[in-house]
Amino acid sequence: MLTSTIAPAPAATAAAPAPVRPSYRPFAVSVAGIRRLSDTFTRVTFTGPDLHDFGTVGLDQRVKVILPLPEVGISPLPDDESWYQAWRLLPDTHRNPIRTYTVRAVRPAAREIDIDFVAHGEAGPASRWVTHAAIGDELTIVGPNALGENPHSGVEWRPGDARSVLLAGDETAAPAICAILAALPRDARGCAFIEVPHEADAMDTAAPDGVQVTWLARAKAAGQHGTALEAAVRDWTTRSVSMAETGPALPVGRLADVDIEHDILWEVPEETHRGADLYAWLAGEAGVIKTLRRFLVSETGIDRRQVAFMGYWRAGHAEAN
Repeated sequence: MLTSTIAPAPAATAAAPAPVRPSYRPFAVSVAGIRRLSDTFTRVTFTGPDLHDFGTVGLDQRVKVILPLPEVGISPLPDDESWYQAWRLLPDTHRNPIRTYTVRAVRPAAREIDIDFVAHGEAGPASRWVTHAAIGDELTIVGPNALGENPHSGVEWRPGDARSVLLAGDETAAPAICAILAALPRDARGCAFIEVPHEADAMDTAAPDGVQVTWLARAKAAGQHGTALEAAVRDWTTRSVSMAETGPALPVGRLADVDIEHDILWEVPEETHRGADLYAWLAGEAGVIKTLRRFLVSETGIDRRQVAFMGYWRAGHAEAN
């Protein structure tokens, strides 16, 4: 008897998973323009061959600026999310300084981005770099990838349905505040307080008509860092914030203390409290922001889900990478 055997069909080969596209990645750039806005702010325009893929979410989205080292330049890094681990493994002599900034404007079609630097002489690597920057200088910016899995990564502005806003910060937060103000709905209302060293540091914000912007000159107030900002926030909140805006607050008791000498002050609600009309965003020197955090939440009773607090820097400390 003849028999036949039919061989089983080969198992289907599983399709290889699509590679994960990084939300943040390094972009090689060079200086295309330098504009001194005031004694405090210098706007640098960067160009690069891949900047057409740079994310355009804007707002307060953070980027990392990798600064060149003398006689080394920029050490090569992979163009994906492994860049940070590769940077950490570099020898000390080749590990470039990194500082955090907010992009002021993005022009993908022109392959350009603008970053406003706070210049304070030779005190730090970023200020030192921008003081001596020239057209054609090269560095690396790690920023949002428009083709990535989450182009919104690094954005902390989450007002939800709130239509009344309170923004407050010092010069380090000014670029983010200006970008947020320009992007607000035109029917938004509220206020923004920006403390800067000098009156001449004030700039146009394109804020909606219903949002009052106040630039607080530290030199004019003759006070310490944050004195004018704290006074302005306290005054406005006392005069303007009602329970209708704050909503029913959660029982907060005493806020857990944050040791800003060793810990990062960074508290951003994932989602604002529904039914509340006010959203507050505060950033700047950690000691000042810690004081305002306690005032708004513990003293005023504003729900913590309506307030974002970020210590961008600490007096007497270099930025931790």
